[in-house]
Amino acid sequence: MQIKPPATITVSARATELRARGHDIISLGFGEPDFDTPGHIKQAAIDAIEAGETKYPPVDGTVRLKRAIIKKFRDDNQLEFTADQIIVSTGAKQSLFNLLVSLLNPDDEVILPAPYWVSYPDMIKLADGQPVILNATAENNYKITPKQLQTSLTDESRLLIINSPCNPTGQVFDADEYRALAEVLVEYPKVMIACDDIYEHIYWGEKPFCTLLNVCPELAPRTIIINGVSKAYAMTGWRIGYAAGPQELVASMRKVQAQVTSGACSISQAAAAAALEGPQDCVASMRAEYQRRYAYLVDALNRIDGVECPDCDGAFYAFPSFKAVIEGLPDIRDDVELAAWMLENAGVAMVPGTAFGAPGHLRLSFATSMENLQTCVARIKEALA
Repeated sequence: MQIKPPATITVSARATELRARGHDIISLGFGEPDFDTPGHIKQAAIDAIEAGETKYPPVDGTVRLKRAIIKKFRDDNQLEFTADQIIVSTGAKQSLFNLLVSLLNPDDEVILPAPYWVSYPDMIKLADGQPVILNATAENNYKITPKQLQTSLTDESRLLIINSPCNPTGQVFDADEYRALAEVLVEYPKVMIACDDIYEHIYWGEKPFCTLLNVCPELAPRTIIINGVSKAYAMTGWRIGYAAGPQELVASMRKVQAQVTSGACSISQAAAAAALEGPQDCVASMRAEYQRRYAYLVDALNRIDGVECPDCDGAFYAFPSFKAVIEGLPDIRDDVELAAWMLENAGVAMVPGTAFGAPGHLRLSFATSMENLQTCVARIKEALA
């Protein structure tokens, strides 16, 4: 099998190995909030345990959580869904994989803008699909253009995946950009669209956040939205994601999930419902801290000779180009070797851009303390000097 473990996990494992051998390693490799899950959410899980909510839950999610998700879409996104259009899964990754397995026939093409999240290509291959990579450029803020989309679509095209805010670039599609893509998509009625909005609430752009259906509601019969509680509420270990879309497609996803995992953890679902129903000031405070770190890190990276780090509006990653640095290091051929060299010589774990379809870059997560970020920048500078 040609499937590889995600590069983020590989980097984190290597960092852990070096720490165990006594090396002083700071990891900027893993996309996980460094905050603790808010107290009222943890208490909801404790209450659920004490109330005996420990039996098999419904395959597609508890009534309470599905109601909370419906309300979230109504309040946050001005979108209306019914319970049979919602499925709760063991993380947003499972929701997406359910979709791929339900939708794709062998050799169906999935249009995948690059830079992309590391797991997308292999997930598509596991579902017997073929990833078709569209390389977005720095000149277009790492976002595909309507012309690129138009020229990539064929009779075999079945799905387009849009991740906004994007992992790894932090770039966000605005309403005008979505509208331009939608004008192309309406001409291809066979193509479905998956909007991976998992970083929706880690967004600080000046324009209001929107998803594709806010701009082009006529695409609702062909669009499924993937989201979850992991990033916004610092609940990565609770493993709760969800999807909302056409009823017939969600029903197929439910059949897949019923044969693979059945329902997501009942206790985690109670906690996720509390997260969506409860006060949202915790989300705002975490987002403000991410933005503060982002402002520091982008500026600091751009002060390093040979590093070019673009601005972004969301997620918690910087995605600078190290191409000039690589050219200036005679023993380093590419970003993969540079990431390994940085780990050994600077004690900083970063993920090579090749894993995201963008050679010459490194991804740095700023879901860590400001002190760690400052130390990492100093170590990178010293190592390159």
